[in-house]
Amino acid sequence: MATARAVRLLQSSSRWRLGRREVPQSRALAALVPGVSQVDNSSDFLGKRPHRRHPGILQLPCVELPQALAAAAQLLLLQSAMPNVEKQVRALTNYLWSRHLPVGPEELQRRAVYLEEKFLENPDLSQSEEKLRETVLRALRKTTYHWQELSYNEKLSLVYMAARLDGGFAAVSRAFREIQARVPEFQPQTLLDFGSGTGSVTWAAHSTWGQSLREYMCVDSSAAMLDLAEKLLKGGSESGEPYVPGVFFRQFLPVSPKVQFDVVVSAFSLSELPSKADRTEVIHTLWRKTSHFLVLVENGTKAGHSLLMDARDLVLKGKEKSPSDPRPGFVFAPCPHELPCPQLTASKPLACSFSQAYHSIPFSWNKKNLKEEKFSMVILARGSPEEANRWPRITQPVLKRPRHVHCHLCCPDGHMQHAVITAHRHGRDLYRCARVSSWGDLLPVITPSESELPPSPAKDPPGS
Repeated sequence: MATARAVRLLQSSSRWRLGRREVPQSRALAALVPGVSQVDNSSDFLGKRPHRRHPGILQLPCVELPQALAAAAQLLLLQSAMPNVEKQVRALTNYLWSRHLPVGPEELQRRAVYLEEKFLENPDLSQSEEKLRETVLRALRKTTYHWQELSYNEKLSLVYMAARLDGGFAAVSRAFREIQARVPEFQPQTLLDFGSGTGSVTWAAHSTWGQSLREYMCVDSSAAMLDLAEKLLKGGSESGEPYVPGVFFRQFLPVSPKVQFDVVVSAFSLSELPSKADRTEVIHTLWRKTSHFLVLVENGTKAGHSLLMDARDLVLKGKEKSPSDPRPGFVFAPCPHELPCPQLTASKPLACSFSQAYHSIPFSWNKKNLKEEKFSMVILARGSPEEANRWPRITQPVLKRPRHVHCHLCCPDGHMQHAVITAHRHGRDLYRCARVSSWGDLLPVITPSESELPPSPAKDPPGS
């Protein structure tokens, strides 16, 4: 039956570890008894915690900007007295969301050859070589996305702040939550923010690890952006005391290969680079400067997700080893594996994205106080994959139905699975955990290894 198939679909991951400490079997959440479709509820895996706080819950409640940051943003926009701000904010938001990646020279060459062959196949279009070249170029101009680099001067920086400060803060806060919740003992001291923009990463990191962080390095090629970020830290003025201490601003990445940071972040910045070669160079540099976690965040679009998967593969398959840190990398989140992304290899590719609710800055045009930020992320860590938590990731909103729950999962075997979980089949605890889980959470289920599974599980009959 279909329900029996769902049980086997959940049996796909291997032993899991949290941080560098192996979790004892008595604490393992939803450990399946070999050959039995029920969850072993005799182990006290929840302890005294309610189901709504099970270890896989990672979604943040509605995020709100620090009051000092929201007030400074409102003050700076008021002082600028820019006309038609609402119209400019809407235009920039739509442009950034619909933006594609720049087309590389190899892809352009491939398209040009294809168009030339198509034109030559048509006997009615016999023309000289020069006219053929002009026809191909004209067709390329019509069919190729024209990527343009944004120059963030003082005016555009303010518009970007009004459009993206709160949403960017929410997305990065959710990414940091992933690390804080799963590795609570991690207390970073240094942070590097590449493409720091308005400084939302600094504020989010301070809200997460403010008690331990002592140095924030903000790097952005735009001097106007750096100036704006510094003013936001000082309450909207140039001479005030910074709200977050230990923040340094510069236009270029530190040159020394020996300089590393506990957390390195690039939020909505890789998509601002003009070519794949530039992105490759930056990703290698950022990874060399990472001592623990590299956090990459982009828009939750196909372009943003594809860009992050390229970055993920560059780090995982990178052959160059840093002389100061030869440790390999693995995917900490969101993927429970290092295999190709099943979302991209599907017949209809989808963006692997997540959603975070937040309170918007009360600008006059923000009619709705509650908004949702849709984003994609990849968190890479130094060490061995055995140190990661390999629970399946919930990749779509959980559908709650009477006496059963639908969960779409990205599993440790590199496949997408649609699991229908019931209390009767899977046990009361796993059912309740699934029912209170959200899009982006981990479903706390582990399975025995293949050697422990029954030798010949029954197959579903055709058409079930």
